[in-house]
Amino acid sequence: MTEDDLLALLSGSLPYLLGALLLILVVFKGIRIVSQSEKHVVERFGRLHSVLGPGINFVVPFLDVIAHKISILERQLPTASQDAITRDNVLVQVDTSVFYRIIEPEKTVYRIRDVDAAIATTVAGIVRAEIGKMDLDDVQSNRSQLISTIKSSVEDAVDDWGIEVTRAEILDVNLDQATRDAMLQQLNAERARRAQVTEAEGKKRSVELAADAELYAAQQTAKARRIQAEAEAYATGVVAEAIAKNGLEAAQYQVALKQVEALNALGNGAGKQTIILPANALEAFGDAFKLLKGGR
Repeated sequence: MTEDDLLALLSGSLPYLLGALLLILVVFKGIRIVSQSEKHVVERFGRLHSVLGPGINFVVPFLDVIAHKISILERQLPTASQDAITRDNVLVQVDTSVFYRIIEPEKTVYRIRDVDAAIATTVAGIVRAEIGKMDLDDVQSNRSQLISTIKSSVEDAVDDWGIEVTRAEILDVNLDQATRDAMLQQLNAERARRAQVTEAEGKKRSVELAADAELYAAQQTAKARRIQAEAEAYATGVVAEAIAKNGLEAAQYQVALKQVEALNALGNGAGKQTIILPANALEAFGDAFKLLKGGR
C-alpha cells in the first residue's frame, strides 16, 4: 500500500474516528460515579440543578457541571475556648467541641461560605448566653443539662445551612486562680462547719441517751417501790385479818417478832463485837415463843 492509498484510507475513516471519540467523550461526561461518603452538587448554566447521591448517576454532557463535591462524613470542629461570665459574676473559660455533618449540600454551599467558622461563632455566642443564665455551682453540677441546651440551640441556629449537629461537648470549665482560692476557702469552711455540726449532734445524742437512762432508772425504782408497797400492803392486810380473827394475841406476836428481827439485824452488823441489849429483850424472845405456842 502506497502512501497515497494510506492517506486516502485515513481521510475516508476520519469522520468515523471522530464520531467514536465524541461518543466516548459523551458517555464519559454523562456518567458520574459518586462514592458512599460524598454528594455532588450539579449546576446547569450556573444554577443549581440537582444533587447526586452515592452510586451511578447520569447527567447531560457539557450542560451539567459538577460544581461541588461535599463530604457527608461526620466532622469535628477544633476545640475552642471562650470566656463567659456566670450569673453570680464569675469569669470562666469554657472549652467546647462540636461534631456535625452535612445532610443537605445544596443549602450548605449556597447559604454559607465558611461552615466551620460559622458554627464556631454560633457555639461561642450560645455558650456565653447559656452560662450567663446560671450560677457557677450550676455550671459545675449540671454540665449534662448545659450540653443538651447548647446542642439544641446550635441545631436551631444551623438548620438553614443543611447541617446536623450530632454532638456538642464541654470539655472543661476553667477558673482563674483568685476564684479557685476563694472556692478552696469556702470548701474548707464548709468542711469545718460540718465537723462542728457532727460534734454537736453527737453531744446532743449523748445527753439524750443519758436522760433516757436516768428516766429508765427512775421508772424502775418507782416500779420497785410500787411492788414493795404492794407487798407491805398485802402483809398489813394479812396481819389485820389475823388480828381480826385472833384478837390481841396476834398483834402482840407481830410486835414481839419485829423486836426479834431488829435484834438479829443488830447482831449481824459489821464490826459490832459487843451488843448491849435492853432490859426487856429477853422478855421479847420469851413472849414471841409463848405467843407462837399459843400461851399467854
